[in-house]
Amino acid sequence: MINPLSLVGSIGSGTIGQAGAATGTTTAGATGGVAQTFESALANAAGNAVESLGHAQAVSIDALQGKADTREVVDAVMNAQETLSAAIAIRDKIVAAYLDVSRMSI
Repeated sequence: MINPLSLVGSIGSGTIGQAGAATGTTTAGATGGVAQTFESALANAAGNAVESLGHAQAVSIDALQGKADTREVVDAVMNAQETLSAAIAIRDKIVAAYLDVSRMSI
């Protein structure tokens, strides 16, 4: 079964992306794990989305060349669709939050 939240699954997993490790933007959490900044979490999620879409494209091309079966293509395309839906939902929430903040009086 495809996990619709696979895009944001890495946010609280304790792993950091390349950007977080290079810039030192991580801090130790209360439980001893690694907490990411919001920026690095979004960058990691976006990177995972691009990777998922690229994988679906590669599997589709492989199927056209006869190197992959239909089941692999369906799984990859459905995973890419779920990833894209999650990315769009996250984008919509960020835009809505920005609009709410911009309407606040100073």
